Amino acid sequence: MRSLTSALVATLLSFAPAFAERPVVRTALQLSGTVNWEADTIRHYRLDEANGFSMEVTDIAGAPAAQIALIAGDVDMIVSDWLWVARERAAGRDLVFIPYSRAVGGLMVAPGSSAKVLADLKGRKIGVAGSPIDKSWLIVRAYAQKVEGFDLAVESEQVFGAPPLIYKAALDGQVDGALNFWNFGARMQAAGMRTLLSVGDAAKALGLDPEMPLVGYVVRGEVLNANPGLGEAIATASRAAKEKLASDPAAWERIRPMMKASNEAEFEALKAGFLAGTPRKGLVDEKAAGRMLALMTELGGGDLVGNLKELPDGVFHHPGS
Repeated sequence: MRSLTSALVATLLSFAPAFAERPVVRTALQLSGTVNWEADTIRHYRLDEANGFSMEVTDIAGAPAAQIALIAGDVDMIVSDWLWVARERAAGRDLVFIPYSRAVGGLMVAPGSSAKVLADLKGRKIGVAGSPIDKSWLIVRAYAQKVEGFDLAVESEQVFGAPPLIYKAALDGQVDGALNFWNFGARMQAAGMRTLLSVGDAAKALGLDPEMPLVGYVVRGEVLNANPGLGEAIATASRAAKEKLASDPAAWERIRPMMKASNEAEFEALKAGFLAGTPRKGLVDEKAAGRMLALMTELGGGDLVGNLKELPDGVFHHPGS
């Protein structure tokens, strides 16, 4: 396997962008997060080098710290959502979004729950990972309003908290439903919980694009401008890592310790959920992004999107640039 991997890297190197010097992309990630499964795969199999750059990864405490470091120029790349990138570009900051994942969670209930549709949670307690302006929560709220005809925020009691706390509350029966990040949703599914409404299905019912990648690598524009072709090199390395994980069970076994799966069912659910989030190739549909932005503005307001009224130019990386 080692010789095959070496041969693959050598082949890919022959197609790598011809940078004057191999750029080092200083990347700040939460190493406890699922993005590190991909980042570690990229570096272990030298998929960054195969595409003409080096990914240098440092741990960071959380999204706010990563965003501050990126804006300050202390790092070149982080992982965040494109709505934040749009907000920052509107404020004059040159940041570019490269799709990484479209994985989203869902509203889940216990296996013995009587709830069949969202309206069955009226008057009940719902745990939500994040805050009242969490994007998945806003999409589920919009679905309740526009499809089922009621305001879920008014007609249920919400408990907002960190994903691990919502996960525990769901398994302990402290809430009647739980909306969590996709990886905790996979763990909840492995524990026997079932999905009442997926965020993807809610988005589709609202006329949004369920293929829309929400999370991606965010790179400073000046770094991309100084290294033409680097954006596509990063995107290609990301796709290559997912292809490696999709085709080689040994690649998953290698990163299994960092996944912290408590049993085989959880391990398999995490694998499936990660791969299901692989973005489609090609350009991001900016019209679809505009529709999502309008919905987020309607429900999340200035706390989520600031003064943003429309999608700024240049948010999304274009292949070939």
